[in-house]
Amino acid sequence: MRVDAPRTNRRSYTHTLSRDAATHFEVRALQNGAWGFKNTMAKYGRGAQKTVQSAMRRRKRGTLKSGRSGQTVKSRKQAIAIGLSEAREKGQKVPSRKRSRSSPRSSRAS
Repeated sequence: MRVDAPRTNRRSYTHTLSRDAATHFEVRALQNGAWGFKNTMAKYGRGAQKTVQSAMRRRKRGTLKSGRSGQTVKSRKQAIAIGLSEAREKGQKVPSRKRSRSSPRSSRAS
């Protein structure tokens, strides 16, 4: 049994918008997001990419060690995290580390 669902690809959707929208600006704002532009700046620099690549290679060879315990890193995600932290130490272009939000324990009633 074949069900014909309505096709809603981006082109046909924007075409119907342009017919109904008052101005070209409104169409562009709807296509590109709320403010009408996309952020095209790179988050990571080329040096940071090379540092992460180096950490991944060291993981494959088995020479990448974790910081405190000194154990061999086997996890891909952990290798990427180590590479990014090394890039931050070198001062390469990397977004700042996300900090977890934790409520202060002193404010709780005990």
